[in-house]
Amino acid sequence: MTYVVTENCIKCKYTDCVEVCPVDCFYEGENMLVINPDECIDCGVCEPECPAEAIFPDSEDIAQKWAEQNREYSEKWPNITRQKDPLPDADEWKDKPGKAEMLSETPGSGD
Repeated sequence: MTYVVTENCIKCKYTDCVEVCPVDCFYEGENMLVINPDECIDCGVCEPECPAEAIFPDSEDIAQKWAEQNREYSEKWPNITRQKDPLPDADEWKDKPGKAEMLSETPGSGD
């Protein structure tokens, strides 16, 4: 099992989860983070740290829809290993549903 970042992260990109990850398995896109499933050790420390409640075990239905995106983008985007400021309007987007169409495929800056 692994953990998956879902659409709740889009347009927020809080990085509290990155700070606690012991194996640095997060990757940064322009407006979202993803987890590399081959690097995640299933420790679960990231899940309660996410202010947007965007991280779920891959066994949950909501995560299964996002598992492939996490795998795909973790191979294209740069690794992020330290906490950064969230996107400027993250708090406005935090609890809004239906953000999947807003996912940017553009890589973030990484560390």
